[in-house]
Amino acid sequence: MSISIRIDDALYETAKTRARAEMRSVPQQVSYWAKIGRAALDNPDLPIEFVRDTLLAKDEDSEPFELPE
Repeated sequence: MSISIRIDDALYETAKTRARAEMRSVPQQVSYWAKIGRAALDNPDLPIEFVRDTLLAKDEDSEPFELPE
């Protein structure tokens, strides 16, 4: 589902620039920022870089690591 929202022109231009650099659409970039912001507000004791890296790691495709016996 998509919903139109109004955002500040400067925020849109910043999102457009970052979206291009990070291979996202503008709506995907704004959604990404919102997701990180929400997680940061929910975890104020954690550094923002840690929050960002944790969310990125959750989205990565990976194989479970098995310890050798």
